Amino acid sequence: MIICKEIDDYLAYCKEHPKWINRDRKLLIRNVVKPTLKRKDVFFDETTFRNCIRYLEVNYYPLFPYQKFVLAFVFMYDTTGEPLFPEIVMLMGRGNGKDGFMAPLANFLQTPLYGIPEYHVELVANSEAQIKDTFNVVYNKLDRNPKFKGKFRVTKEVIENLETRSILRYNTSNASTKDGKAPGCIFFNEYHAYENNDSVNVFESSEGKKKHFREIIITTNGYVREGPLDKLLDDCRKILEGGANPLGIFPFLCRLDRESEIGKWDPMHKANPSMEYLPTLERAIARGYERAKNDQDKWREYVTKRCNLPQLREEQAVTSWKNILLCSYKDAKRKTLRKTQDTRGKSAIIGIDYADVRDFASAGILTIDDDGNHIWRQHTWICSESPFLNSIKFPIADAGKAGFKDFEVVRAPVIPVDGIVDWCERQMSDYSVVKITMDTYRYTLFKTIFEQRGIPIETRDNPQGTVRLIRKIGSACGIIAPSVEKLFSEHRVDYGDSAIMRWYTQNTGTLTDKYGSMQYVKIEPKLRKNDGFMAFVAAEFSADLLKETIIYV
Repeated sequence: MIICKEIDDYLAYCKEHPKWINRDRKLLIRNVVKPTLKRKDVFFDETTFRNCIRYLEVNYYPLFPYQKFVLAFVFMYDTTGEPLFPEIVMLMGRGNGKDGFMAPLANFLQTPLYGIPEYHVELVANSEAQIKDTFNVVYNKLDRNPKFKGKFRVTKEVIENLETRSILRYNTSNASTKDGKAPGCIFFNEYHAYENNDSVNVFESSEGKKKHFREIIITTNGYVREGPLDKLLDDCRKILEGGANPLGIFPFLCRLDRESEIGKWDPMHKANPSMEYLPTLERAIARGYERAKNDQDKWREYVTKRCNLPQLREEQAVTSWKNILLCSYKDAKRKTLRKTQDTRGKSAIIGIDYADVRDFASAGILTIDDDGNHIWRQHTWICSESPFLNSIKFPIADAGKAGFKDFEVVRAPVIPVDGIVDWCERQMSDYSVVKITMDTYRYTLFKTIFEQRGIPIETRDNPQGTVRLIRKIGSACGIIAPSVEKLFSEHRVDYGDSAIMRWYTQNTGTLTDKYGSMQYVKIEPKLRKNDGFMAFVAAEFSADLLKETIIYV
């Protein structure tokens, strides 16, 4: 049985302010905190906990009650003497004092009060400017302060405790330079910015080299979807709902429960636990809402960063992130896959997008089920010699895992057209393909091979030909965009379990020209691909051919 005044005080606070506590924190209390407090096999190092509070408050800032609450779980240990929660996850809105909590704690872990020699601490973020701000909280406190003279070696890159030889330093996300480190604790700041797990994996690979290894992740939400943060939050959800917790994650997640709470004052405390203690934050949130409610760009920023509800930021998105998730899942929150009718044998359209022979190419097959759902199953070919391959913002290394089975890396200088045509022919054996639709890019290459395979080309003289050229893809987009938008809003697009299709869709924006016609655009031209989505668009251009006419006799 663990007794801790700071934990009890926060539990009482949550009971007194139910409108300020979001569902995630209520589940944390019910399914993680209370069961932990009842355990007899957990050691709570109260002495170090109180030394930590004293060190932080005397040398830095007073701690808020929720910070003391979280801090208590940092100093709980299992029967092996290792941290019970080696991964502390804190999700909070912008301006809630992430640096002011992270940096002082990092400094404390260096000291004899914590007591582990050479317990090195790494501060990690996606940009140098960002993480230097965190590091400078400690640097500005220790540098030229006579109280710490003879206790620390302080430079603008490294802070070393002279007694424990524990080093504090900062790092950016260049994964190629991080091998060989042996930290005791890693602080990840603004975890939302990571596109993939490369940098995270390099740091996490040091686990086991030091006693009391920990990761402490403090972040807002961001605009990268299905990256490390989304995967981590999905793990947290399962734990909060009572699932197993083999990684020892302590998920302290502060966010609004639903979009309908935006603009209401009490719910803003759900995402901003420091708001009642920081009048400047309270004012900034109020002013930010007034600015954002009539400005779409500021609205996305406000909802994402102040409310911790993910939004797509860039050009007007094709559809909402929730709608994108519902292309794969019946329940987007719990990631329950949709049930899909078997449409093999039905009329189908193949769409192809292949702009660069040394980059990405996608082809997919479109069918419509009995309920009017547009079923899209695609395959992507990725050239191993693409000049952008190592910078692509998608976890290509996950190929073959669940959700990542519909793409392949082609070990060749270019993506061979024959391989894509082979794929089309296999689909033609399973479906009644009425059209193969593509735009002008690489059309000549495909036309030659299709003709060699005996697949006819649609021409003015042969309108029944299978291979259809879209001569002006921009005009085609303007024609079908309203119907595609309607399909997404009615949740009638079915991608199956395809992470890459969700990524493609997220990477596509819409722009409206001066004539009111909608165009599809890449949000970022080199590293965030949308080939699979444009193949889907090509297929949708011919989708009217799938509407069967029923004749009553």
